[in-house]
Amino acid sequence: MKKRKPGATAALYIFVFVVCIVTLYPYFVTFVTAAKDTSEMYAANMTVFPKVWEWSNFVDLWSKAPVLRYLTNSVIIAGGATALAILCGVPAAYAMARMRFKGKTFFLGAVIVSQMFAPVVLLVGIYKLMVDMHLTNNLMGLILLDAAFNQAFAIWLLRGTFLSISPEMEQAAKIDGCGTVRAMTRVLLPMAAPGIVTTLIFVFINAWNEYPIALTLISNDVLKPITVGINTFYGYNFIQWQYLFAASLFATVPVIILFLCIEKHLVSGLTSGGVKG
Repeated sequence: MKKRKPGATAALYIFVFVVCIVTLYPYFVTFVTAAKDTSEMYAANMTVFPKVWEWSNFVDLWSKAPVLRYLTNSVIIAGGATALAILCGVPAAYAMARMRFKGKTFFLGAVIVSQMFAPVVLLVGIYKLMVDMHLTNNLMGLILLDAAFNQAFAIWLLRGTFLSISPEMEQAAKIDGCGTVRAMTRVLLPMAAPGIVTTLIFVFINAWNEYPIALTLISNDVLKPITVGINTFYGYNFIQWQYLFAASLFATVPVIILFLCIEKHLVSGLTSGGVKG
């Protein structure tokens, strides 16, 4: 193995350091802003760091708005949408990777084309459909929509994962007496776990960050997810920036926890899903 030159190593570390600074800087600004008081927020000579650190903002936040309820709603919506997308995406991706049937090419093309339509483009039609189905002001409506808009991505990524697994493994299980379903659940799914985990975290993040549909369909304050609920701190003439930024920090915690729990599977999952198209 060729030894890397010291200059190249130093350049690599500098590059990584710069990337980390650029990536983490918004979180740094969010944190220090959340620790400022109201008078300092609107001061003409506002500094980056607070003159007086108001740690009570992180405590008072919970009494200013039902932030915990908003976070709980987001967990329910994102978790439900992710579970539904994976539950439907696994058999669909398996069929696309292993089975031959008429219309397969058309279906794969439709999956790709569906990714061209952003939810906001279809917002009027979505709202009318949800009204007709009595799913406005209903968490189930958001779960179904978030799962639907992430379904194509889940199928495409999982299909690549199944294609990267040798068919001989599944055939060997069938020779041992396993049927198609049992071979998939006992052999294929454990081997596809990294790809499934990768799909899970991407779908969860997309569902967690969804805003326009939730804003349109949910008007009941008790049912709002965190992306919509933090609008509570926006007033007509006054914005409580410190609480808005503090709530934004807490909103990132569940995603960070999920990422840390499954981070070891993420790189291998991305690699396995990109071996074959």
